[in-house]
Amino acid sequence: MGFVNEKGGRRMDVRFRRDGRFFNHRAAGILIEQGHVLLHKQKKDAHWALPGGGIELGEDSMNTIIREVREELGWEVEVERTVWIAESFFPHRGEALHEVAFYYALETKEPKFRAGPFYGKEGGHLSYQWVALDDLSLHEVKPAFLKKALLEIPDHLMHLILKETF
Repeated sequence: MGFVNEKGGRRMDVRFRRDGRFFNHRAAGILIEQGHVLLHKQKKDAHWALPGGGIELGEDSMNTIIREVREELGWEVEVERTVWIAESFFPHRGEALHEVAFYYALETKEPKFRAGPFYGKEGGHLSYQWVALDDLSLHEVKPAFLKKALLEIPDHLMHLILKETF
């Protein structure tokens, strides 16, 4: 929220808080290269997540993930397909988070893999790292289903309803 779009208008992500609960409408991208998946972590969080961000009011989720990767990393990506639509309920920063997210398999025009952590175009508040798929169990990843699901990505769209204990 608070950003200005290409047409000079104010952008508003579809997210809100009410009675100690937080709703977030999100698009996330799955980038896998050389047996590693790209994850990011906000400076104030202990967990990793797939890159992506909030879907803006009036924006479709596919354009959201393309925009987010361009804004955060400066990369042009193509959407291969939708992998999961997930309704997730889990604790996040002391609140009950209800997230509806679209997960897309993405491809870059050229390989982007590199060893070690790095920062994107937006500076140090988001760090990125290519994590070996075999090492996902060693990392805290949210939503938690991703730790196993990324090891066996389905060949068809799946709708998931996931509830973690609070």
